Amino acid sequence: MPEQHRCWILAYKYPACNSVPVLQPDPDPSRRRATAALPPVQRGGTASRASDRVYETLATAIRNLSLPPGASLSETDLAVSLHVSRTPLREAIARLVDAGLVQVVPQVGTRVALIRLSDVEEARFVRESLEMAAFEIACSDPERAITPLRRLIARQEEAAADGDPDGFFVADEAMHEQIFVMSGHPGAWQAVQRMKVQLDRLRRLSLPDPATLQELIAEHRLIVDALEGGLVDEGRGHIRSHARRVLVHAPVLRQKHPEFFAD
Repeated sequence: MPEQHRCWILAYKYPACNSVPVLQPDPDPSRRRATAALPPVQRGGTASRASDRVYETLATAIRNLSLPPGASLSETDLAVSLHVSRTPLREAIARLVDAGLVQVVPQVGTRVALIRLSDVEEARFVRESLEMAAFEIACSDPERAITPLRRLIARQEEAAADGDPDGFFVADEAMHEQIFVMSGHPGAWQAVQRMKVQLDRLRRLSLPDPATLQELIAEHRLIVDALEGGLVDEGRGHIRSHARRVLVHAPVLRQKHPEFFAD
């Protein structure tokens, strides 16, 4: 990492250092800002530290495009919107920089990182590989319960009918997570979650399309049907096709939203 960039990152972690500003002012005030839509950070909860809660809030906002790729981040605006002090905010942003979700560019400003298709492909590989393995293990359980998966597909259908892409995404994630739970490896899903933010951002870009929602639901039914029948090879094939769908749509999404992509 260039020394100049490292200094900017360290400024988040050690705000007492005043050799450089902690958050750069954006030289272009017309750049997109989306902080007004962020909810205040709740006290307590599963995260024990304030910086952890801020990190989770910002990472979720980046994942669901409430903070879109390229959006400018203002320390003042974020602190007001999230109802937090600047110390935990700076710590959280430093972690987001480390995770590749936020960029601090000297003379340009602080902004949400653009989507890199190379990162999407890597996340797709990890998700596909682990989910196929979880599916195979789940198929080996003679007492496997399919009803929760059917209910989650029904929730997806309701969300699609209501024009609710956010509700669909939640039910979609819950269905895939349930397969990992059935395999006895729920922690593997959490590992997938941590690295697939770039993948999820691309997925979210495609969800407002009603036809895409129906295609996803149809693929989910095929996966669950194969799981119910213990059809390992067939199910693995459906998961492979399902996981790679986003890469098929990537060129169209990039053409439609060129400002969101870095490569």
